Amino acid sequence: MRKRLSLFLYFILAAGAILANDVEFRASAPAQVIAGKPFQLTYTINQKGRDLRVPEIEAFDVLAGPYTSTSSSTNWINGKRSSSYTQTYTYTLCANKEGTFSIQPATIVFEKDTYTSNGLKITVLPPDQSATTNGAGNGNGTANRVQGGQSTNSDARDGDIFIRTIATKTHVHEQECILLSYKLYFAGMDVAQFTNNTALPDFKGFLKQEIDLGEIQTELEHYNGRNYQTATLYQTLLYPQHSGTIQIEPATFEAVVRVMNRAQTRSIFDDFFGTYSTVTRSLRAPGISVHVESLPAGKPKSFSGGVGQFQIKPSLSTDQLHTNDAVTLHLEITGTGNLKLLKTPMVDWPEGFEVYDPKVSNSFKTTTSGMSGTKTIEYLAIPRSAGEFTIPPIEFAYFDTQSDTYKILSTPEYTLHVQRGTDDNNAVVVGSHVEKEDIKQLNSDIRYIYTGALPSVKKGVLHFGDFQFWLCYILPLLLAGIVFVVFRKQIRENADLAKMRYKRANKVAQRRLRRAKTLMAQDDKSGFYEEIERAAWNYLSDRLSIPTADLNKENISQILNQKGVGEDIVAQVLGLLSEAEFARYAPAATDHQMQDIYQETIQLIDRLETCKL
Repeated sequence: MRKRLSLFLYFILAAGAILANDVEFRASAPAQVIAGKPFQLTYTINQKGRDLRVPEIEAFDVLAGPYTSTSSSTNWINGKRSSSYTQTYTYTLCANKEGTFSIQPATIVFEKDTYTSNGLKITVLPPDQSATTNGAGNGNGTANRVQGGQSTNSDARDGDIFIRTIATKTHVHEQECILLSYKLYFAGMDVAQFTNNTALPDFKGFLKQEIDLGEIQTELEHYNGRNYQTATLYQTLLYPQHSGTIQIEPATFEAVVRVMNRAQTRSIFDDFFGTYSTVTRSLRAPGISVHVESLPAGKPKSFSGGVGQFQIKPSLSTDQLHTNDAVTLHLEITGTGNLKLLKTPMVDWPEGFEVYDPKVSNSFKTTTSGMSGTKTIEYLAIPRSAGEFTIPPIEFAYFDTQSDTYKILSTPEYTLHVQRGTDDNNAVVVGSHVEKEDIKQLNSDIRYIYTGALPSVKKGVLHFGDFQFWLCYILPLLLAGIVFVVFRKQIRENADLAKMRYKRANKVAQRRLRRAKTLMAQDDKSGFYEEIERAAWNYLSDRLSIPTADLNKENISQILNQKGVGEDIVAQVLGLLSEAEFARYAPAATDHQMQDIYQETIQLIDRLETCKL
């Protein structure tokens, strides 16, 4: 008894812990808002919370709230019931000054625990200075804008849409990274989509690395005295390959936009709701010029074209080894820059070492800050003679774009102490790759020819035509034939879906009845009658080979009569379906009634099993 009580308490506590872990309490608000315009701050919890405590919101005026709303839903998917609950608290706020402000986390109580939401950071933009302010641009990418397109059957002049070409730098050195973006700005209209009529420049003179933007997101931005919805359409990293002025040609995009008609209204509803038209706008992003300078004179001898900011991390596998043992020098180059163009630094190995080609592996990622990551190099060598050897420092030189100077990084000097191996005289080492497991020492693999007397072993002889000979041929063929017949029958039966449903109808019904019995024990009347009703309908669907959606009481009665089922059984089937349907929505059903209908369903399925359907 104590053991059962302990298990019961354990499951109760475990269920409470799982429920507590599923509690989600979060805050949400726009990331950018406009000063003087109201917006909503919401707190959402997926349980029935209480005692909401919101921190003091100093930078915003609370116009209204909190308004509380709740929603719940229940779904049945593949016979499994799931439910969800949401409780929402809504505040209406208004910002009275510009800047970036933080809203501290709020707290709420569910049962006996207190939960904390996330904090928010909101940027307040200034209001529009003038509805007619237009952007002006030059070619440097800091204020580029072109407005284009024509509209038909509507007047789109009140809307404003254009694309800027934005480059992080227009004066760079060779191989110095540039982030180029095409950014959409629009106000007074909605952008539905972009067509495939997009023409990007070929970026001649640059090495290009595109950035995956994922799903395009919009945000507010204050530009040239007006607030716009913005979206970044395309981004790429550019690495100039030669000095001089490189021209990036204009790009064109085609957008489908919804604009409000300004024609004379014909009714009060047109004046209140407004009418919209969909038009296609051709947008042109202007080209820009990039001025590229050559790298300064005085390049170090170890310079191999690296431009950016880098660090190196060397390591040696061991400095104590024997002849014919492998030693590995590990070098990692990490940083941000033109990592893909870095050449592998050379190692000046001592004489008497057999050197293999270095193994190089790259782990790079492309972000708006540039290409960053790690270039890993493994140098492998094998000493063939004993002694003390020195590996000189490895130098790696690059051009630092922050200081505009060359910098040299070097590894320490390594000293190797090589002792003569035990099998040094006869050892032969072969290898064709840097991998250590590919290097094999052959003298321990070769065995001398055995010259002694070999033991005689008597072996049986299989003669052609005897019983054992034919048995070796006939037995496999016989087994193959049996397996073929058995599996062919099984495949044929599985291919007949109607027959398979017919055969498993009783098994599926019994499984639903067991589930209904569990719900009856839990006093879940609605769930019990729903399972009873599903068990009956699905059983009839499988036995009669008719989809459940096409079944009804009329065709069930007709088909059962055609198959020669007795009138009493037909009446019992129709009565059970009606009773289950009625009881499912009758909250006054008693436990005795549930037990009666459960037993009646079992008896009816047993009677139908004896009928030839």
